[in-house]
Amino acid sequence: MNLPVSLIKTELENFEQRFKDAVKSQTPLLNTILRYIVKRKGKQIRPMFVFLAARLFGSTTEATYRTASLVEILHTATLVHDDVVDDSLERRGFFSVYALWKNKASVLVGDYLFAKGLILSLENNDFRILQILTDAVRKMSEGELLQLEKARTLNLKEDIYYEIIKNKTASLLASACSAGAWSSTQNDEYAERMRLFGEKTGIAFQIKDDLFDYANEDVGKPTGNDIKEKKMTLPLIYTLNNTDKPTRQKIINIVKNNNNDKKKVAWVLETVKNTGGIDYATQKMQDYKKEALELLTLCPDNEFRKGLEDLVDYVTERKY
Repeated sequence: MNLPVSLIKTELENFEQRFKDAVKSQTPLLNTILRYIVKRKGKQIRPMFVFLAARLFGSTTEATYRTASLVEILHTATLVHDDVVDDSLERRGFFSVYALWKNKASVLVGDYLFAKGLILSLENNDFRILQILTDAVRKMSEGELLQLEKARTLNLKEDIYYEIIKNKTASLLASACSAGAWSSTQNDEYAERMRLFGEKTGIAFQIKDDLFDYANEDVGKPTGNDIKEKKMTLPLIYTLNNTDKPTRQKIINIVKNNNNDKKKVAWVLETVKNTGGIDYATQKMQDYKKEALELLTLCPDNEFRKGLEDLVDYVTERKY
């Protein structure tokens, strides 16, 4: 499954330099860290959603480029902060900023990026776009804190799981799609439709990420990693709610007290598979994907809609 890059090739090429310009600083250490981050950034999935959502309804504008930069700035800032929160030494196969420059620099770099994003929007009077995206940052923080709270008890119901991932993961993707549509139309109806589309896609995206914890092939992160971090993912939640009491208690004990024991974590992974947790989560992912694609049928039928459909396919069928 290929990314629909060709449809927005010009936009992505122009975006590269604009993003670099948007984050640069006069402080040498900060510039060194930012260059390190920019060189190792991911596939730019979220800016792709911004550009495709904008082109779906109209033409790319200067506001669209600023929206894509703001989305990527906010996403990068949250990743830098997440590595501190999770005590993570690795990001996308390389040392994280936290691993190389430790806590203080990581927190300050994240703060700097948030500030640069605010300045970028305020200097250009992109108030509606800023409103859409800062609301996503609020939701992301709430989602992280709710997940942290629930990790202490491991008593997580499925509806709470969806609340967590809707805020933690889906909110930024939803806002990227919404702000992208707004940047080319200034139309609230289109922006809301694309917000819902992005939210459904974002939930499917996170469930797919959960499933990687149970993968046999190399997916770019260690299997069982979510269990080690006491994260309650959908396959695990389903298993805890659909197994006998002794097995449930054993799983909870391992996640709470023996989550660094490879053999015991492997047993949990195998139990989740045997209980049907993988199949259940996969079906739920497909359900959200279907809902996202159905929302697109209400939008103009053009090549950019097809590009968004391909992007949804990519995030749910990716191998890493």
